[in-house]
Amino acid sequence: MIFSTTKTPDSTNTVRNAADDMANTATRAVDSTRNFANSALDQADSKLREFSSNIDPTVNMLASKAQKLAQQSFDMASEAKERAQHSLRRATSATTHYVSEQPMKSVLIAAAVGAGVALLISATRNRDGY
Repeated sequence: MIFSTTKTPDSTNTVRNAADDMANTATRAVDSTRNFANSALDQADSKLREFSSNIDPTVNMLASKAQKLAQQSFDMASEAKERAQHSLRRATSATTHYVSEQPMKSVLIAAAVGAGVALLISATRNRDGY
């Protein structure tokens, strides 16, 4: 088969029309893709805003609970401190009263406790090789 290299006006128009059709098809494909991408981005933005609006109340609730828990812990520690101070005052008062009522007995008890502590320290040092 022999191909003719001469172009006729009809063949030129046909080629031009085909090229225009392909360009139009490509333009429509790009526009369609752009519209699809914009739609997907809009949907993602909408979901993100919805997610964000749901997160904010949850974060606020958790922060409020943490703050309440911290305040309760602080209050409990404060109460424990007050109870310990009260117990220490009572023990100090009772000890002072006992020492003033029984001075000789108090000195003997203190000496016995001191001797016991010294023996424990000595035994510990001997056992560890000091």
